[in-house]
Amino acid sequence: MRIFLNGLGASAGAGLTYLYNVVPLLSSLPDVHTTVAVQAQLRAEFRHLPNVDVLQAAVPESTARRFWFEQNALPRLIREAKADVLVSAGNFAIRNPPVPQILLSGNSLYTSEHFYRDLRRRREYRMWMDTKLRGIFAKKSVQWADCTVAPSRAFADELERWTGRKVSSIHHGFDADVFFGDKAPLPAAIDENLRGAQDCQKLLFVSHYNYYRNFETLFRAMALLRKRSPESKVRLFLTCTLDDSKTPGEYKTATAARLIRELGIRDEVVELGATPYRQLHHVYRACDVYVTPAYAETFAHPLVEAMACGLPVIASDIPAHREICGAALFFDRFSAEELASRILDLSLTAKQKGTRETNGFSWSEHVAKLLAIASNLECRRVERDAIPDDVQTSLTQAS
Repeated sequence: MRIFLNGLGASAGAGLTYLYNVVPLLSSLPDVHTTVAVQAQLRAEFRHLPNVDVLQAAVPESTARRFWFEQNALPRLIREAKADVLVSAGNFAIRNPPVPQILLSGNSLYTSEHFYRDLRRRREYRMWMDTKLRGIFAKKSVQWADCTVAPSRAFADELERWTGRKVSSIHHGFDADVFFGDKAPLPAAIDENLRGAQDCQKLLFVSHYNYYRNFETLFRAMALLRKRSPESKVRLFLTCTLDDSKTPGEYKTATAARLIRELGIRDEVVELGATPYRQLHHVYRACDVYVTPAYAETFAHPLVEAMACGLPVIASDIPAHREICGAALFFDRFSAEELASRILDLSLTAKQKGTRETNGFSWSEHVAKLLAIASNLECRRVERDAIPDDVQTSLTQAS
């Protein structure tokens, strides 16, 4: 089977995690040949893999122009690659692909009223309109695709309510060999920051800065911890820097940075900066508790990574978090008071690590299920192509 994987929309976070894990697995299968379309800066990551061709076409950098490229130029490149099935991994499908198409839909912002409300509150009207417009194409994409796949049942149900179309769910995975494989030490600055808090309870939140990850609720909880338990030493470690120039996308960090100063928690919040994915396991293992206040989510890879590293988890109470990490301590997604209480409860009742389980999430299983769908679509296409054109026309008119 020849797969064309369109990963042009992946630039950070879950999109990169997906490519880093799935492309090598596809490469390892002798009966699968994959053509991968990724942004130029990622091509070197996959160029050396067997059974993988990396598309070398000149791809526009802006989102709008890239979308136009995907709709108009990519179909020709898919035909040239002699692909049997297209996997569109960036939430948007191609309108008229030359082969059956699987859409991987994993952006909950298009369906999140909390996100739209948040943007209005921040007066981010341009981003609000841009998200609305993208949401229109994301909704259309579910209709254009032969099959839409979500990374959790919770998000699949949400997409079905939104589009009225059937949506499958295949959990994303976790590969311990890949995640723990890099033994290189952390960059000196990151390692020094972690070692400087040895006498503190270390909370960790893995995310680049954005609005839907709800950093502000976490900061307010840190201020409440200082008031409720002034004798406790707590540090919050972030794998980002609150600096617009170091933040993917167009999210503005000034409000969050100002809130830290106003709350007087500058010493309690440590910005580690972006950490290479393959070295994240060092950061997890150096901390005591994983916490996420996100108010919108589709899978949440860091929850699985935290569990694998043995960290107890405190998470906002949303369906995706419940599905992925049922053993977490949950709190109302916008309640800094509840979050602070959960942190205090954990620090007072247990210092133990988590279970080091990942709830059976497997990238190999994800790829196997994805290929099963691809094989089914390809068989249906072959059967359809075997029907004479005049018969197909008659069947179409009859239906």
